[in-house]
Amino acid sequence: MKVLLDIKDTKAHFILELLRNFPFVKTKPLTPYKADVLEGIKEAVEEMKLIKEGKIKPRNAEDFLHEL
Repeated sequence: MKVLLDIKDTKAHFILELLRNFPFVKTKPLTPYKADVLEGIKEAVEEMKLIKEGKIKPRNAEDFLHEL
């Protein structure tokens, strides 16, 4: 199982050291770029979920392309 944790910078070193002491846990810190990409994907998935539930309206594709 893979788990993504969001830890305050002041506590990150402690948590990583704690996890490294378990032989069955592997840690691999994310680069800031990868963390941003994952956050963007998470937000997009949440938005799609809200659209499917009818809680928000989808954007017009033309409007989206004009934003780019």
